[in-house]
Amino acid sequence: MNSQVNYIRQRLSLRKPLAEALELTSRLTDVLSLQKPPKVEDNDKEQNEAFIAAELAKVKSIVPTVKSFDREFPSLAFSIATGIGKTRLMGAIIAYLYLKKDIKHFFILAPNLTLYEKLAKDFGDTSYSKYVFRGISEFVAHPPKKITSEDYADRTGYLYSDIEINIFNISKFNKDSRDGGKGTPRMRRLSEYLGQSYFDYLASLPDLVILMDEAHRYHADASKKAINELRPIRGVEMTATPVDEKGKACKNIVFE
Repeated sequence: MNSQVNYIRQRLSLRKPLAEALELTSRLTDVLSLQKPPKVEDNDKEQNEAFIAAELAKVKSIVPTVKSFDREFPSLAFSIATGIGKTRLMGAIIAYLYLKKDIKHFFILAPNLTLYEKLAKDFGDTSYSKYVFRGISEFVAHPPKKITSEDYADRTGYLYSDIEINIFNISKFNKDSRDGGKGTPRMRRLSEYLGQSYFDYLASLPDLVILMDEAHRYHADASKKAINELRPIRGVEMTATPVDEKGKACKNIVFE
């Protein structure tokens, strides 16, 4: 077992299935480029398709059953039953990518308000008994900075040298809930501090990794398009129901 994986496994007391999933993550991370995919715009569409095909071939060399990423960036899904520890696995993967690959920017999507509030506490409250990074010594003095869909617009700066975890409810990410979803989402509006929208700031990050809780809910056209536009270097999908809204089986399952 990879020494970094073993360290995280012990520190987070991962159950055997989760440790196996993290070990697989490390193997896949070693073969993937971890580069932003080309934009899917006019002349870049063929470049994106070639990039995705090359990355998919690397994944299939380790997990032959994967058929497609089903997104415009490399995205891998973990089919894990509720109660086994999807949130803990997300924390373990974040810790691994930071400690092993120095990736510092993460974006977690929640499908509803209840899970959003749970994830915000799990990843942001260091005093909480279920705080996901408890035991990771590198995060004791400098815990990851949590940014949520409630407070991101109130900050006067976003560029950090340390790890930062954005946690958003899909409704705040994909539409403006204040006007029934008809207006431009707030995070796509110009920020005077950034000189661009927060969405554009996220999309510009060279090391953004997006994690999707209950990922089967993010295959609808609107949410799927918005997620693609972020062009993350990697997608991590967690689901206990590996089928999309139309009942089609997910094609990017790497672990069950």
